[in-house]
Amino acid sequence: MFRSLLTILSVAIIATVQVLAAENQLQEVTNFGTNPTRVRMFTYRPTGLTAKPALIVAIHYCTGTAQAYFSGTQYANLADRAKNFMVIYPHAPDSGGCWDVHTTETLTHDRGGDSLGIASMVRYAISNYGVDASRVYATGTSSGGMMSQVLAGAYPDLFAAISAWCGVPYGCFAGPNMWNSQCSQGQLSKTGQAWGDQVRSGYPGYTGPRPRMQIWHGRSDSTLSYNNHGEAIKQWTNVFGYSSTPVSTLPNNPLSGWNRARYGPNFEAIDAPVGHDIPVQANDVLTWFELSGTPNPQPTTPPPTTVNPTTTPPTSTTTANGAQQTRWGQCGGIGYTGPTVCQPPYTCTFSNNWYSQCL
Repeated sequence: MFRSLLTILSVAIIATVQVLAAENQLQEVTNFGTNPTRVRMFTYRPTGLTAKPALIVAIHYCTGTAQAYFSGTQYANLADRAKNFMVIYPHAPDSGGCWDVHTTETLTHDRGGDSLGIASMVRYAISNYGVDASRVYATGTSSGGMMSQVLAGAYPDLFAAISAWCGVPYGCFAGPNMWNSQCSQGQLSKTGQAWGDQVRSGYPGYTGPRPRMQIWHGRSDSTLSYNNHGEAIKQWTNVFGYSSTPVSTLPNNPLSGWNRARYGPNFEAIDAPVGHDIPVQANDVLTWFELSGTPNPQPTTPPPTTVNPTTTPPTSTTTANGAQQTRWGQCGGIGYTGPTVCQPPYTCTFSNNWYSQCL
């Protein structure tokens, strides 16, 4: 059953692949750090790469490979043009080409699993390639989309933004087996609070900023049910303290029949009239990552600020060292010990008891 699902999944994804001619080839890197499951690391660095570049981690689908995702997506070509980012293409160690998104180890910060191998790649790139640690991003399709959301929960300290394609919520596949039929069929439903608590459990005690989240899903997806899109919306709106009702919707965006819903500056969800073979919009991903020079599509009305009447919003005090938080960063919440004053012109805005951020 699992193998037949992989076949369906790979055929659907391969149908969207187009061969692209990047200027350079992938280079494999070994001995890049802690890597308990032996994930393989392949890098793409364009000729003329700028100093202190950004980094995109591009994660392949089930039955896929680093090479297949390199040649079947546009990220390397866009890196050739922009020169301001490099790409890491991880390669899954599982014989079926799927990612471990189910074990406690991979779902937990620095505990193990495939996610730790990918985190080690990021840390290696920062140390050895001069990557700007504040501009590290992850994206992926299907199993890679699932891993992207795992990284958002287990390694929020490493990533500035995530773009996950036809995946499932963080922790949805948790359990003893590589494939979780209850989740894949859209039968696993939780409250937003329960989903959000699951994300927060990925890095216990973490109080820093969370990566900005963008999720995509086909409305007729029969491999990973479209119901997972709604569950992920509940999850990430809870994490960011947003209402589960969007503050704006953009119909026919980015393509005819697609719908973009914005829930706040840190989270948006896009649905499309397709199945699991959703065509990746790499230029849109770069816009979300703020690497294209094009502003993200904005809501027509500003997002509302919901204040809990029993909670006093954070006061404008600095930490002992006078540090100030950057745009989008966390500036308050239960257990938070970082800067509580934002860099001008941003202000610390209360979202919920656990999270305030610079907006």
